[in-house]
Amino acid sequence: MSYQVLARKWRPRRFEDVVGQEHVLKALVNALTHQRLHHAYLFTGTRGVGKTTLARIFAKALNCQTGITATPCGTCAACTEIDSGRFVDLIEVDAASRTKVEDTRDLLDNVQYAPTAGRFKVYLIDEVHMLSTNSFNALLKTLEEPPPHVKFLLATTDPQKLPVTVLSRCLQFNLKRLSSEAIAAHLARVLDAETVAYDAAALRLISRAADGSVRDALSLLDQAIAYGAGAVKEAEVNAMLGTLERGEVYGVLEALAAQDGAALLNAVERLSQGTADFKQVLETLLSALHHMAVLQTVGEGFGDDDETLQVLARRIPAEDIQLYYQIGVLGARDLPYSPDGRTALEMTLLRMLAFRPGAAVRQSPSARMVDSKLNEPPRAEFKPSGFRPEKHTIAEPKTPPPVTVAPTAASQAPAATVPLKATTSDWPTIVRLLKLDGFARQLASNCAAEQCSAAGVKLTLATAHASFHSQKLEQRLKEALSDYFGTPVPLSIRVGEPAAETPAEQQTRAAQQRQAAAQQEIESDGTVRAMLDTFNGRIVPDSVRPIDG
Repeated sequence: MSYQVLARKWRPRRFEDVVGQEHVLKALVNALTHQRLHHAYLFTGTRGVGKTTLARIFAKALNCQTGITATPCGTCAACTEIDSGRFVDLIEVDAASRTKVEDTRDLLDNVQYAPTAGRFKVYLIDEVHMLSTNSFNALLKTLEEPPPHVKFLLATTDPQKLPVTVLSRCLQFNLKRLSSEAIAAHLARVLDAETVAYDAAALRLISRAADGSVRDALSLLDQAIAYGAGAVKEAEVNAMLGTLERGEVYGVLEALAAQDGAALLNAVERLSQGTADFKQVLETLLSALHHMAVLQTVGEGFGDDDETLQVLARRIPAEDIQLYYQIGVLGARDLPYSPDGRTALEMTLLRMLAFRPGAAVRQSPSARMVDSKLNEPPRAEFKPSGFRPEKHTIAEPKTPPPVTVAPTAASQAPAATVPLKATTSDWPTIVRLLKLDGFARQLASNCAAEQCSAAGVKLTLATAHASFHSQKLEQRLKEALSDYFGTPVPLSIRVGEPAAETPAEQQTRAAQQRQAAAQQEIESDGTVRAMLDTFNGRIVPDSVRPIDG
């Protein structure tokens, strides 16, 4: 007996066998149970989700010799003939090959005749959106008022191409793409029934490659069984699909965590030796970054437990992961416009290093040598011995004597030995000197100090900014304070209404005062007033900017 492919062998023959379309099954089963039958049904959805399969099961439910039922027997003449494609009253039409209006008219000429063997004459028109405009016009009247013994079942992957006049005459059911988990579970049931050995990881790879289509997943499963000589293993499926394992991008993530540009380029070199699909490298990297972000938000134990990603998720700050992901998405979008895939991948990864706030990328010795050469002071200008300036050369202005400005507290960096004594009034100055960036600096800026010394720091975080309070940010602030005071400093933060003005509020108030002073200076300027009077003008407030410094 010839081999029957899995996609055909495991095509559902009952409503209970259909995977993942419960929202459609419920409506169809209830309609059959309560005999509330419409004359035209439209099934839409991507390829391989069960549109034609549902239509055939519905045709069996209408014509089963046991009566109109949601559970056709599957053994009567009507059921077996529909399953084998020989039922005379089920007319299946491929609209992609019969698009002309003459084909539609020939089809409708037999609508008036009663069914030969079944209860209903069922017209199943697949890919109905391929019909021409004239064909749709010829179909409309019959589709709206067919004889009582006729049912129309339409299927399409592109409902947007159907005229609204057709859509309004049908009950429409949108079949959804299946999740990878649902497809993997279905594949496991199939392999268990077929007694084929498999790896759960291999089924996850196949379900992701199927992209929501059960039929595609079963076809890939057939291919994987043949490739693996009767078994479905992760390594063989990876080789068959040409996919990139997540572990192959760990070198890139390690280099990003270490902020090491040389290691990053070395990781790309290793990847280029094993694969030429750099778009897939970026997609795999984005998947790993997404998993790390989920781990940081939900915690370990979510999804597949990957110890390496758990460690990297603890090493790379959450804001950096979000930045890397966004840069990676933009890099994948621009990949087709780059000179070559490797260049695009390297530039995307280097942007991740360069645009990280406060980034200090580690350089190789040769790179530091070049950098030192670039930073050397310019050499004296060479002039030939016979050079004489002309007499009418404009004299250069005399250089004014240097002005000595006393350093302010804000401009002074903390000395090697910082005094261990401080007061709450020193908190704004301390915040400016702390080695913080990003959300950690926002946390410090929106706190007021109740106690501020090397013996301990107690802060009150404004309630409006309570979202900045997290264990990770508090730890970073504690480490920065310990560096500032030169000794471990206990830190406690409570959320409430600060008794004093926070550094952020001070900065806002100072900016408002500078803005008001600048606007008043502009309005009182005589030249500006004369221009306003002459040209009947006005000052746009948002256009006034104070000069900082």
